[in-house]
This record gives sequence, C-alpha cells and structure tokens, in this order.
Amino acid sequence: MLRFSFQAGTTPERKESVLAAMRRTSQVESTSFSFVGADLGDPAEGYTHGYCVALEDLDALDRYMYDPVHLEGDFEILPYLSRLTQVRLSDDADPDLNDKIFAMHRRKLAAYPEWDRLLSTVPGGGAPPVRA
Repeated sequence: MLRFSFQAGTTPERKESVLAAMRRTSQVESTSFSFVGADLGDPAEGYTHGYCVALEDLDALDRYMYDPVHLEGDFEILPYLSRLTQVRLSDDADPDLNDKIFAMHRRKLAAYPEWDRLLSTVPGGGAPPVRA
C-alpha cells in the first residue's frame, strides 16, 4: 500500500493521467486485487490518495516489480508526487519475509539506477533500510 499526495500546481488533468497510470500498473497479471483512489486518513498527515495491490507470493511480487507496465508507469507517476509512504502487510508467517522483500527492492534499485534516482526525489520514496 502506498499513501501519497501530488506536488502543488499539478493540474487536475495531470493528476488524472497519473492515477490512470497507477490503475494500469495495479492491474497487471501478477496482482490479485488492487485499489487506486482517495486517502481517507487524517488530512493533517498530508496524504490525499492511496494505491494498494495484493500479491499472492514473492514470485508474484517479482513479476510485478519487473512488469513493463510497472517499469514504464513509474516514470509517468513519480515526477508528480510530493510525498509517499509505504505500508506493507502480509499473512505469511515467515520471519524473514520483510528482509526478502527489501532485498528484492534493493536488487531492482541496482538494476535500474535511473528509477532509483527518480524514486529518491520523492520524500519517503528512497531505498528501504538495511537491517542488521
């Protein structure tokens, strides 16, 4: 799940274009469920929208991360976000699951340095922490 807000001055048309790119990404083959829409949380937190995808397992996550629709979509989406936060949930009891997901994310950052740079421009969008 992502919570995000748009940069000041983003036109309504551009916002809709970004949301459309998110909807395309959220509906790729590897997702089981998706949602893109308004964030109903506390407005004081500064988030206006949410993005949620459900994935069956780590194989589905890997396919999702490298799906061409996802790879291309981020370049349409990220330049217009002013802030971003992630929430990860799982029903998998594997105690190492979070570390496995972070490792997958770091591999993608290394494979796509231009994506890493773009993601790093959005507050909250940088690389996941390395755990000891």
